[in-house]
Amino acid sequence: MNKKELIQSAQVIEDLLKEEGLSRRDALKLMGIGGAAAMMGGSPLMAEEDGGGSSSDAKAKIVIVGGGTGGVIMAARLRRAASNAEITIIAPNDIHLYQPGQVFMAAGLYDEEDIKKPNADLMPDGVKWVKDEVLAFDPDANSVETAKNGKIKYDFLVVATGVEYNYEGIEGMSPDLVGKYGISSVYLSDPVKGTAKGGTATWEWFKQLRAAAEKASESDPVVALHTQPDTPIKCGGAPQKILYLSNDFLRGNGPTGGADVHKNVKSIFCKKGDKLFSLPEFNKTLTEEVTPMYGNIDDKWNHVLRKIDPEKKVATFEHTYYIKGEYDPDLEEYDMIKKMEMVDIEYDFIHLTPPMRAVKAVADSPLGWQKGTAKGWLACDRYTLQHMKYKNVFGIGDVLGIPLGKTGGSARHHGPIVQENLIAAMEGKDLPAKFDGYTVCPLKTQYGKIMLAEFNYDGPAPSFPLDPAKPRWIWWAFDLYMLKPMYWNLMMRGLM
Repeated sequence: MNKKELIQSAQVIEDLLKEEGLSRRDALKLMGIGGAAAMMGGSPLMAEEDGGGSSSDAKAKIVIVGGGTGGVIMAARLRRAASNAEITIIAPNDIHLYQPGQVFMAAGLYDEEDIKKPNADLMPDGVKWVKDEVLAFDPDANSVETAKNGKIKYDFLVVATGVEYNYEGIEGMSPDLVGKYGISSVYLSDPVKGTAKGGTATWEWFKQLRAAAEKASESDPVVALHTQPDTPIKCGGAPQKILYLSNDFLRGNGPTGGADVHKNVKSIFCKKGDKLFSLPEFNKTLTEEVTPMYGNIDDKWNHVLRKIDPEKKVATFEHTYYIKGEYDPDLEEYDMIKKMEMVDIEYDFIHLTPPMRAVKAVADSPLGWQKGTAKGWLACDRYTLQHMKYKNVFGIGDVLGIPLGKTGGSARHHGPIVQENLIAAMEGKDLPAKFDGYTVCPLKTQYGKIMLAEFNYDGPAPSFPLDPAKPRWIWWAFDLYMLKPMYWNLMMRGLM
């Protein structure tokens, strides 16, 4: 950490003591690796100089595809753990983006330069970096096809290609519309070019929304739509983070202040399903405390954005619902008949979350699930993260076609699992490590408050003896001041 970050961290510790009545020892524990690791993926797993966990001196060619969070984590871990392996990472991006920071960009608290670092600064010594793009996977031949370097062979493969934002999956939408016609999307980024337009455009959107609200009234409000698709998405809480932060900004909070004009905006949140969060304790906080706190949010269930007319500012949603059919005397209940209708909603501003999918090279290869709800995503075992068919292939991060795990915290937890199991595979041993589904969502409910939702395949999985369903300033302080330097200096070095 630099001097500024150290000063901020010291202040956070003092404020923690006052805020929660914690002892200095407990506060230091929270503020140390444990607290940050909680938001990055559970209790700390600090690596030793030799790499921590299992290691092997076997010779092997290991190829890692992807230069984002998962790819760099694995390059660092495997370089230490597999001393005689020839490790190659294939990634076209010169710039590494700290993507969780895009929400803080949207809130006016980070600039784009705050979330960028040269990828060269993160690449471990002894790892060969091929600046190229993988166009195709051929797991039957143990090779990948690159755009400029031809075929590259491997003995073991780690797929860390992340997700692809499918803006064109919404009729009438394209990435170049973000920042125009009242449209924003915090997700929009280009890892290859090293740009994060979504964060910048959404901060401008916040300010434009506020300017419009200052001229509106409660009786004639501005309409702000917020959408969430019916596909898996990275950081599933981000659509709600923008919903709540934008409304809190309208209340006069955030970096610019101002009068409370949020009642001059009608915020509509449209999503698949009929809950704000899948787990009851977190859903209760959001529905009974957070949403009523604002008083201007209208949740529209089972509304999925299918089409947009940017110039007319009309969004078309697929609305599914059920009606009561005939009574079944054997079951002693009515049949429920599923119905669908297309609904147009006019708006002034819209923040949309695009549908997401695995990158084409994975989806079109034998490595992707061939059918089912996870079709196209990397077909790995949900526990071992080993490919279901190709036992020398492992996955990490957002590309995995498993029930949970499209967060940075999950990728951080995948790292030691893949390390342990790949090393075991190199040694011809049974795979010892099991991923429990851990994921973490630091859900920003307002400026200065985060509800730290940690959970796994079995349900809630809190790391600390604090009510996880209560939004707290503690977690906001961690997220804003501490996680980024720990991401760069520890997580990307494979040290946590």
